[in-house]
Amino acid sequence: MSNTARTTIREAVGVFKDAGKMEDAVEELEESGFDRAEISLLASDDTVRQKLGHRFYDAKSLEDDPAVPRKAFVSTAATGDAEGALIGGLMYAGALAAAGVTVASGGAFGALLAAAVAGGASGGLVGGVLASLVGESQARQIEDEIRHGGLLVWVRTPSEDDEKRAVDVFRRNGAADVHVHSIEV
Repeated sequence: MSNTARTTIREAVGVFKDAGKMEDAVEELEESGFDRAEISLLASDDTVRQKLGHRFYDAKSLEDDPAVPRKAFVSTAATGDAEGALIGGLMYAGALAAAGVTVASGGAFGALLAAAVAGGASGGLVGGVLASLVGESQARQIEDEIRHGGLLVWVRTPSEDDEKRAVDVFRRNGAADVHVHSIEV
């Protein structure tokens, strides 16, 4: 049996029925001085099932459980940026590959340009498909969580002032079952 030191942390928790209001709350938490690293969301259904050994059905039963797996918050804007980078990167790679093949085969400038455009278009198409899958996956997870009681958000609150500020932000943005708890990690 190991003697690992446990740390007690305080955190505020809120349950959101609307993803937009949840994002507004997280943004407001950050604007009011909370670091993004202090904010966490419920992990994916698969991760919860693997960690806890069962599929979750009720957000309320998970909000105070320190064993519940969590993930970092990623805004919709950041996901959109990532999707754009994915599409752009694949367009660039496709255009570059097509241009390289044309140059290697001794092609003329017109053929080089046409190959670059075609390669970029096909790379962009693949990127677009991959980006839509990323967005669909995130949307499905949000829908699942709302169906199971709501979107859980936790924020670490090292001081009483932090607790009050976090609770106020959650309530102002429509969170339900807002409270502060202590957990051991």
